[in-house]
Amino acid sequence: MNLKIIAVIPARYAASRFPAKLMGMLGGKTVIRSTYENARETGLFHDVFVVTDSEIIYNEISRNGGKAIMSIQEHETGSDRIAEAVKDLDCDIVINIQGDEPFVKRDPLEKLIQVFRQDDKNEVDVATLIREINDPKIIEDPNYVKVVKDKNNYALYFSRSVIPYPREKTLLANYYEHVGVYAFRKQALLSFYELPMLQNETAEKIECIRYLEYGMRIKVIETTFVGVEIDTPEDLELANKIIKEQENKIF
Repeated sequence: MNLKIIAVIPARYAASRFPAKLMGMLGGKTVIRSTYENARETGLFHDVFVVTDSEIIYNEISRNGGKAIMSIQEHETGSDRIAEAVKDLDCDIVINIQGDEPFVKRDPLEKLIQVFRQDDKNEVDVATLIREINDPKIIEDPNYVKVVKDKNNYALYFSRSVIPYPREKTLLANYYEHVGVYAFRKQALLSFYELPMLQNETAEKIECIRYLEYGMRIKVIETTFVGVEIDTPEDLELANKIIKEQENKIF
């Protein structure tokens, strides 16, 4: 199936836990520039854009040969920010890559794209990544979003709570963490932008619940890839350590 696929990286300058983290230095480049260039180097996309509310980030991408779009409005979610940006862009599928996850890998992104290439009946509105988790601390931590899926790998629900709840302690359940990388049909993304939040999304503060509450279908793809999300100065330090280790292996 011939689809025009673009990647969009939402990038806010402000961050409560680590202000200006996207402008932190990672192996001689800023975090946002590293994310942008790694996404482009996968070779999967017709185009890659950073969409931002910050002139600092806009200028960082533009002066280094990249493509950036300034947000017009304030937005509550990354999906809203992306929807505004792609409204007038020529594309079929939009991949949302988080700006604070610079270690972008080709394989999991390619698997998301394949969902739509194989979806001849246009049954999938959104595809997203999940990974199996076994650590009880992560399973019980509300900062980690869990997902339950049906036998055909469609999402049933996302929650910060423990789902499924292990009522029978002797029976083992499978637990999956939602990895915040999405692929959208453009029309599904534009619909998301126009639809108001409903009760469950408002309560959980998980944007993909909006799709489920309005009857759209989310295909989940399991991955083992775990990058480094830059949420704290310690995360940035770890990411720089990984960069140095990779450089040492080359030389």
